[in-house]
Amino acid sequence: MRSISIAIAIAALAVGGQACADGAKLFQDKTCWSCHGKDGKKTIMPEFPKIAGQNVKYIERQMLDIKSGARANGSSAAMKGVMELVSEAEIKELADYVSKMK
Repeated sequence: MRSISIAIAIAALAVGGQACADGAKLFQDKTCWSCHGKDGKKTIMPEFPKIAGQNVKYIERQMLDIKSGARANGSSAAMKGVMELVSEAEIKELADYVSKMK
């Protein structure tokens, strides 16, 4: 009975989008590449940051602040709409992926 409950909990997390996702897939699916470049270095606008290899905690904090509205300066308005579609678990996955980009 316990193993069935655990399986149901894991399935519920996966369906709810809270299970760990692949950072590379999220980078594609959430359209991060469209502004920051497929490699995180070739941005479409000079004022957009090059994010490849950035510190994981810094990237995570910036995304969380944009999502919450705590950061509303610079070009963060361009990300505000996208961040509403990204969960906190996905933010962690994205930050980890971006920090490991070469």
